[in-house]
Amino acid sequence: MSAHTAQTQLQLIGKLILSGEIHCETGLHIGAGKGSLEIGGADNPVVKDAFGLPYIPGSSLRGRVRSLLENAMGLISPAELVYVSKRRGQEVRIHQSDRPDDEICLLFGRGAGRADRVEGEGSSNQASPARLTVYDAPLDPESITAQMRENLDDEITEVKSENAIDRITSQANPRTLERVPAGARFKVRMVLDVLCEEDRALAARLLEGLRLLEDDALGGGGSRGSGRVRFANLKAVWRNRAFYSEGGAEAELASGADLAALQSLGLAEKLEN
Repeated sequence: MSAHTAQTQLQLIGKLILSGEIHCETGLHIGAGKGSLEIGGADNPVVKDAFGLPYIPGSSLRGRVRSLLENAMGLISPAELVYVSKRRGQEVRIHQSDRPDDEICLLFGRGAGRADRVEGEGSSNQASPARLTVYDAPLDPESITAQMRENLDDEITEVKSENAIDRITSQANPRTLERVPAGARFKVRMVLDVLCEEDRALAARLLEGLRLLEDDALGGGGSRGSGRVRFANLKAVWRNRAFYSEGGAEAELASGADLAALQSLGLAEKLEN
């Protein structure tokens, strides 16, 4: 439970910068949408940058961590769910409340104004800035080895073939899924803004979300074997306000760590003014 109240004053204390690698333990598929479908290509291509390299959008990583934390914390009550999209067949609901100690809303932000709630009506007057920023994670091209390239369908990606079987006629409906192969690495970077003393505890909540992700799935096809990832070679750096205002030194809190090692550090106690 957060110690935030309606009277909590916000003023930048510092920024916790978490960087490192995401390792693909199985193939990873984060779709680009049907607009990028190419003749002769996979039915479901992965999202790529301007250089044609796959990447993990910060929104995908951030949204998955948020979803896992909402479920783990039991924050999926219809009374505190709002619609992000009400498009029929593509509804998206997320947690949002007016409680000042709501750690999900503190981490990921909360907008003021009318909110289309799943149950009831109402607007929010408790706007709060997002503390967490998650950047797009680019692929490390060196992680795609020469041996891997010999067995890939494309220079960097693989195509996984799947079949949906009709339960009445037994007719197969084949489909193909483009994936980044197991063994690929992405460079991840996140920044947690600490805007008050109470925000220090949010570091532990973020690490909890990342650990939940390691035993879940990122992207599409998770229930069919895709999307298992692991965080590695993590570096945690603390930059207090003096770093920005006076050119002060940053504090390296950890290097080459995994999530368990970061949790054991007790990061909240190391975020000094």
